[in-house]
Amino acid sequence: MSILNTKIERRSAIDDPHDAVTAATRAASADIPFNPKVRQHKTVGDWVVDIVIAALLIGVVIAIIYPLWFIVIASISNSQLVSTGQVTFFPKGLTFAGYRRVFEDARIWTGYRNTLLYSFLGTALNLLVTLPLAFSLSRREWKVRRVILFLFTVTMFFGGGLIPTYLLFDDLNILNTMWVFILPGAVSVYNVIIARSFFETSIPEELRDAAQIDGLSYIGYFVKVVVPLSSAIIAVIALYYFVGHWNDFFTGLVYIRNVDKWPLQNVLQSILLGASTNTNMSSIQGLDAVDRQNLVDQIKYGVIIVSTLPLLVIYPFLQKYFNKGVMIGAVKG
Repeated sequence: MSILNTKIERRSAIDDPHDAVTAATRAASADIPFNPKVRQHKTVGDWVVDIVIAALLIGVVIAIIYPLWFIVIASISNSQLVSTGQVTFFPKGLTFAGYRRVFEDARIWTGYRNTLLYSFLGTALNLLVTLPLAFSLSRREWKVRRVILFLFTVTMFFGGGLIPTYLLFDDLNILNTMWVFILPGAVSVYNVIIARSFFETSIPEELRDAAQIDGLSYIGYFVKVVVPLSSAIIAVIALYYFVGHWNDFFTGLVYIRNVDKWPLQNVLQSILLGASTNTNMSSIQGLDAVDRQNLVDQIKYGVIIVSTLPLLVIYPFLQKYFNKGVMIGAVKG
C-alpha cells in the first residue's frame, strides 16, 4: 500500500512541479528510485528567464566576434565603401591590394622568421624556469618559500625604469641581439603564482608519499609524476607566454637597432608608417590623395590580420587545455 501511495504522489508531482522535492523525499524513504524527469514541465517564468539568458549570450558573442569579422571583410573591401558605412556583414568591391602591398615588402618574411624564433625559444625558456620554480614554491616543507614568493611579488609593483634597464642590458651585452627578447622575460611572477596554486590544489600529496616509497627524488617526482599530470596548466601558461612574445613591440622599438632583427610587430609598424607618409613604397607614390588613402586603409586592415592570424590558428589546438586551466582555483564540489 505504501508503494502505491508513493507512486500516486510521484504522479501528482508531474502535474505540480513544486511537489517534486516532496515526492523525491518520500520515494527515497520508500526505497523507490526517483525519476528527475518529473520536473520537465517549465513555467512561464522559466521560459522567460531562458530566453533572456540566451539573448544576453548571443549579444555577447556578437559583440566579440563581429569586430574581428569586420576587420576581415574590410581588409578585402573597397576602402571608400568601408568609410561610407556600406560594408557591414559581407565584403564589397573585393580587392586584395592591401595584402599584396604588405607581402611585397621583403621585410615581412624576416619579421615572421624572427618572431617565430623569439616566441618559440622564449616560451621554451619560460616553461623551463617557471614550472620548477612554481613547484618548489608549492612545497610546504620548504620553510622560506613564503619569503621568496614575497620578494618575487614585489617586482610586480616596482621596477627600475627604462634607463636603468637599458644600462643593465648594455652591461650584459644583449642589446641588439635576439637574447634581449628572451632572457629579461624568462619569468612571469603572475604565471608562477598560477602554476604554484595548481600544484598545491590539484596534485594530491599522496603521490609524493608514493614517490618517496619508490625512491624518487624531488626532481624525479617532478619530471615523472607532476609534469605529466599538469598538461592543462602547462598549455595555458605556454599560451600566455607565446602571445606575450608574439605581441612584443616595445622591446624591438627600444633595444634593437638592426632592422634585420626586428620582430614582426615592428616590421608591420614600419610598413604602415611608410604607407601613411608615402615613403619607401614605390607602389603608393604617384597615386592621387583619394587612392592613396584607400590603399593605406587596406594596408592598415591587412596588417592587423597578418599579425593576428597565426594566433587564431594556434588557439583551437589549445582550447581544451585552456578551458581546463582557467578553472584553476574555482569552487569545486
